[in-house]
Amino acid sequence: MTDGDLLERLLAGEQQAYRELVATYQGAMRAVAYAIVGSRHADEVVQDAWLAVVRSLEGFQGRASLKTWLLTITANTAKTRLKHNRREVLLDDLPGPHGSVGEERFSDDGHWLLAPHAWHQDSPEALLTERELRECLDKTLASLSELQASVLVLRERQGLELEAICNLLDISLSNVRVLLHRARLKVFATLEHFEETGQC
Repeated sequence: MTDGDLLERLLAGEQQAYRELVATYQGAMRAVAYAIVGSRHADEVVQDAWLAVVRSLEGFQGRASLKTWLLTITANTAKTRLKHNRREVLLDDLPGPHGSVGEERFSDDGHWLLAPHAWHQDSPEALLTERELRECLDKTLASLSELQASVLVLRERQGLELEAICNLLDISLSNVRVLLHRARLKVFATLEHFEETGQC
């Protein structure tokens, strides 16, 4: 479905269209809010952003994609909240649970040269391993700084281009690249450690 089709349904007041909009973009909006205001206020920012979206929907002119428009509203809402709270975005780089992995594992565009081994088995042991790995990765993501986690989510889960992430988070392209690279290194280190030892 195109932005135009969805917008038409939204403007007609179709409730299912609103549910689809929220289901599709809530995660990306939260990642943007999280990066700017932190976990404590991210959900409130997203709620405020949705209210702003509903109020502004009729004025949407389609100069940007619907996704970009939603994320821009979220970023602006978060920045307003940040000024109001007089809080600073944390730029610290927390160490991961395991050592770092050499940069030689990544190509120039930041992708793995050799991806970690995948588990594609249906035995109970394999399913248990998958669950344990998921929990281990969740711990690693929680250990990342807010900006690292947000950049990783926006790039890997939401598929945003690096330039779009720069604009949303008001950080330089080089900073986005460093944050993304460090986050990927920590995730890779976790995967490699788990593959070698079966433990987090």
